[in-house]
Amino acid sequence: MSTKRDYYEILGVQKDVSEAELKKSYRKLAMKYHPDKNKEADAEEKFKEISEAYAVLSDTEKRSEYDKFGHAGIDGHYSTEDIFRNADFGGGLGDIFDMFFGGGGGGRGCRRQGPMRGSDLRYDLSITLKDAAFGTETKINIPRAEDCDTCGGSGAKKGTSPKTCSTCRGSGQINRAQNTPFGRFMTTATCNVCHGKGQIIESPCPACKGTGKTKKVRKISVKVPAGADNGMRLKVRGEGENGSAGAPPGDLYVVIHVKPHGKFERVGDDIVCEVPISFAQAALGATVMVDTLHGKVKMHVPKGTQTHSVFRLKGKGISHMHGYGQGDQHVRVVVKTPSKLTSEQKRLLEEFEKIGSGNKSHADKNGKGLFSKVKDVFEA
Repeated sequence: MSTKRDYYEILGVQKDVSEAELKKSYRKLAMKYHPDKNKEADAEEKFKEISEAYAVLSDTEKRSEYDKFGHAGIDGHYSTEDIFRNADFGGGLGDIFDMFFGGGGGGRGCRRQGPMRGSDLRYDLSITLKDAAFGTETKINIPRAEDCDTCGGSGAKKGTSPKTCSTCRGSGQINRAQNTPFGRFMTTATCNVCHGKGQIIESPCPACKGTGKTKKVRKISVKVPAGADNGMRLKVRGEGENGSAGAPPGDLYVVIHVKPHGKFERVGDDIVCEVPISFAQAALGATVMVDTLHGKVKMHVPKGTQTHSVFRLKGKGISHMHGYGQGDQHVRVVVKTPSKLTSEQKRLLEEFEKIGSGNKSHADKNGKGLFSKVKDVFEA
């Protein structure tokens, strides 16, 4: 279940609401719309909507994702189970919530706990800026729990089999009465003998010690798309932990971390870099070789270029994730000022200064003007 209404609006609070005020607002609305108290037709849906909003905003990590990206930061990143996992509703509200999301109680009937989906896994993958720009395919090793080869996942010693739990009669759940802020309710709880499995293993498998799972390392191929950015999550379906018998496996989430580059800085899909040029190149103009992610390219520097001037190399940036083409590379030129001068360089610069003050310049006997001589000397 996922609502498209703003979570803060649903709970009637501001974005800077404190944890205490958030919980206070939730409890007030939950009491108002609880289906056993409110008989309006839409009360149950409103109660679910309120509970989802609180489950997200009361979790620091999920709230941060929601504040940055809105519902896009929650949908697709978290399943319904993930949203409500570890949510603290307090006062027995967790059991009441189970009535609407897979549990039983409150006169609605008890349902047997079905096979549990496998847990999701996370892997942090570091890639280079070039890999991010053009995409890459790599293999990663994922340690995870898989069905035990010895017992086939049953957890029972070879030649034996699990037996039905006598406490819950195989349902995995037991009914109990509970006092809550809304009154007295019949709720269901996980059986404390079989822990919700509905079966008891009297002779555990020695290989997996009765768990039915053993740790293995699986090599998985991951495709990183061109244009991938830092923090991107790639979902690999079905490569998480195996589920219980008959249940689907979880998913693997690969989180991308782009390593810093020595020369380039990424800004969106563009690349920014600095290129040093000499005083003569800046004054007289030149063609310089510039490093890009695509290889070296020539770039024209016009005469009279000032330091920190920026030039664009079209299409030499990062591939666009949601479209065709690439970003650009922006080259900031920095004019180098010599820290040590030879006597000839010093003489030529002094002559240049005199010319700038109004004195005339004369070409040498070979017809070379001062600018040409400066260029020859400073680029030697």
